[in-house]
Amino acid sequence: MKGNGQWFTIGLVSAWYTSNIGVLLLNKYLLSNYGFKYPIFLTMCHMTACSLLSYVAIVWMKMVPLQTIRSRPQFLKISALSLVFCGSVVSGNVSLRYLPVSFTQAIGSTTPFFTAVFAYMMTKNREAWLTYAALIPVVTGVVIASGGEPSFHLFGFIMCVGATAARALKSVLQGILLTSEGEKLNSMNLLLYMAPVAVMFLLPATLLMEHNVVGITVALARNDVKIIWYLLFNSALAYCVNLTNFLVTKHTSALTLQVLGNAKGAVAVVVSILIFRNPVSVTGMMGYFLTVIGVILYSEAKKRSK
Repeated sequence: MKGNGQWFTIGLVSAWYTSNIGVLLLNKYLLSNYGFKYPIFLTMCHMTACSLLSYVAIVWMKMVPLQTIRSRPQFLKISALSLVFCGSVVSGNVSLRYLPVSFTQAIGSTTPFFTAVFAYMMTKNREAWLTYAALIPVVTGVVIASGGEPSFHLFGFIMCVGATAARALKSVLQGILLTSEGEKLNSMNLLLYMAPVAVMFLLPATLLMEHNVVGITVALARNDVKIIWYLLFNSALAYCVNLTNFLVTKHTSALTLQVLGNAKGAVAVVVSILIFRNPVSVTGMMGYFLTVIGVILYSEAKKRSK
């Protein structure tokens, strides 16, 4: 039975890796290589799939108990989280139009830096000095990687930094807004309520900023029906990222997930370079390596400070 449990955990981790890296690479392919230049609509497809599949998993399949929203203030808090989450995903997708996956992963590794900054600004929560010191190589690595990135694009860089900051802000806000026992939601239930709200935010943004995207997508499908399958598969993968993230945390621990996440970034870099063959300089790789080392040191410092 113990052996079966180990294989189950390995299978979960493999599914988490595959879905995370798969949705990242497919986003890059659609938005950059394929030429489907509609990141807001793509994000809306992701959130629509998360809405539907979350409902199926929780209400029909009963994978976790359904948690209800108990008050209007709680709904407003979830809506605020959803708005920040939308900003993170859309900005990240926009950045993939201009930057290689390897570079976006390097920037994304600075999430602990922004988390520490927002936590201090919003809660006055101070970490041990060793924890802050560990963030120095994280930021330094990104600066070095930026200087050595052959495909550097300023707008894409700004969007990617914005996505990373929004991701960190969402985690801090979640800790602040949903702290009472009556308001706490597990990640699957939180996604169940956040995803439809995200669709409501993204729909008008799509109509205003990506005019006639549905008509363009239909026209593309008439010439190449694979675009429909790409969008459907990509949207399903986006939900699998959230599902497997919840399951891996449940069957291992949040710390294990953090360690695996660090390794996932490195794997995504290697796979993206092999697939897209984007040029990578030695300086850029040294910068990314330094960032990963900094993230590992930060995780260790956080663990020792508790």
